[in-house]
Amino acid sequence: QVQLVESGGGLVQAGGSLRLSCAASRNIFIFNNMGWYRQAPGKQRELVAGITSGGTTNYAEFVKGRFTISRDNAKNTVYLQMNSLKAEDTAVYYCKGRRGRDDYWGQGTQVTVSS
Repeated sequence: QVQLVESGGGLVQAGGSLRLSCAASRNIFIFNNMGWYRQAPGKQRELVAGITSGGTTNYAEFVKGRFTISRDNAKNTVYLQMNSLKAEDTAVYYCKGRRGRDDYWGQGTQVTVSS
């Protein structure tokens, strides 16, 4: 079994920055890809950014140019650097790892952006 633990959320003013971390209990190379998702109240969970084991990244249109996903294989950690935050970025942010047909989710971390 693999555990994913997110951290780094909090309250920030619009225009500010946060860096989220997703620490895995095992080597993250076991995952074909990893990603950050978010879910705002009353809305469906949506993909924010993803990164493959080879380092290829993809982003949702609404975060392009503002967010950056990265990975540190030595630390078994995936990061989400969030800059120029907007009130509409307020959500619970979740980390997900996909291994074959199995998805592993973290417990989520709250990000609140005040306008």
